[in-house]
Amino acid sequence: MQLANAKAIGIIAAIVVVAAIIGVAAMSAGANPVPTPASVESEKLAVVTSVAPITNIVRNVGGDRIQLTGLVPEGVNSHTFELAPSDSIAVGKADLVIINGLHLETDIERVAQAAGKPDLQILRLADSTITRDQWVFDFSFPEEGGDPNPHLWLNVAHAIKYAQLVRDKLVEMDPGNADYYRANADRYLALLQRLDQGIMASVQTIPAEQRKLLTYHDSWAYFAPRYGMKVIGAVQPSDFGEPTPQEVASIIDQIRQEKVPAIFASEVFQSKVVDQIAKEANVQVVETLRDDALPGNAGEPGHTYVGMMLENMRNMIVPLGGNVDALSDIDPADTYTGDL
Repeated sequence: MQLANAKAIGIIAAIVVVAAIIGVAAMSAGANPVPTPASVESEKLAVVTSVAPITNIVRNVGGDRIQLTGLVPEGVNSHTFELAPSDSIAVGKADLVIINGLHLETDIERVAQAAGKPDLQILRLADSTITRDQWVFDFSFPEEGGDPNPHLWLNVAHAIKYAQLVRDKLVEMDPGNADYYRANADRYLALLQRLDQGIMASVQTIPAEQRKLLTYHDSWAYFAPRYGMKVIGAVQPSDFGEPTPQEVASIIDQIRQEKVPAIFASEVFQSKVVDQIAKEANVQVVETLRDDALPGNAGEPGHTYVGMMLENMRNMIVPLGGNVDALSDIDPADTYTGDL
């Protein structure tokens, strides 16, 4: 309850900051309408996004014709992320806010809705990709909590839909650059389709009885049915804390019964419980799966959504007894053009 109250206070403070900034900006614009050297940049659509994979998908479609700001830092728990005042200012100045949806970024939505900008649009990608009857509720996201599992982007078919939705929205809002957005999207969609097919082929190299996932954070609910795998459980409970001793014992029993060869931890959610479970169940622990943190450093070719998925597949499929030969010739680098 205290955490919820503190978060609510933070949201209210962020809204106040946005309102104040917008008011000052409006007065300044009226007093000094003379264009500045930054006027060319300000003519671009101001687009704000949430988690890094979505930011990268948007970048590959929008390229250099949009002014893009990603809000959620990599390596931060996106489920508990709270906006800083500077983030709220960025939302208040945006023309378009692109988020995953499915209740993942409620803070960003509230600030955007309270910004008082009638032309500010919000694109909720997941809500436009699957219908309510396709929502997944599971151990980490129980139905009684009301929040479905939001991790659609780990299913590349859904990421393809995300890119198409971004393309269509940018074309709608900025028709003068429509050909540019469509050309970028065509190149990027071709890459995503190759990635999707490569993952399909790679999973088939895993022995059928070993196509099972037991992870720490429950991110793979939409990935597994797409590629013929089964999520048999997750270690982290729905409150994003640590499991009880009884839950740990139950997980160990399940690993033994299912004969799972590996348990997958997370780059973001560090936990010693996973090591304990792996030791007692006598299975390998893999600590490098990512759901919203891109590998490497900004500017490197692999620091992309595609690079994240390729690394995930290497770290998932090989320990389960398969190979990733079908993915070996996929270049993870961004595909958008930077020419203006």
